Amino acid sequence: MDTSVVTSDPDILGGTPVFTGTRVPIAVLFENLADGLTLDEILDSYPSIKREQAIEALHQAESLLELKKAA
Repeated sequence: MDTSVVTSDPDILGGTPVFTGTRVPIAVLFENLADGLTLDEILDSYPSIKREQAIEALHQAESLLELKKAA
């Protein structure tokens, strides 16, 4: 089973990072959160994104930021 949250494929949206198994860019999650939408509202608008994918994407972003902070 592929557990990757993010896929980047030149044949899907020109290589834009998307949620695996969808054509929804990862950036949609962060843009909508920044605009004040809740996770539930985002998931309602993009039903192809699984809650687990969104949460894992947020955890991965947090980990990357912690690594930057520690460097």
